[in-house]
Amino acid sequence: MKNKKGQALTEYILIIALISVIAITLVNLFGGYLKDSITKTGCELSGTEYKEGEKPGEGYCE
Repeated sequence: MKNKKGQALTEYILIIALISVIAITLVNLFGGYLKDSITKTGCELSGTEYKEGEKPGEGYCE
């Protein structure tokens, strides 16, 4: 009988790598929208007005 622990470890590493690539891709695609959402919340907490930028992620408090 051969030892199959190395094979299982390789499979886990491939799964973790795939999940990491998916997570990085999602953050790159939706990062601007997330930044705008956090900026809007910060503006509301500080009592300032939120101004939208031209692109997602370029909004600011005024």
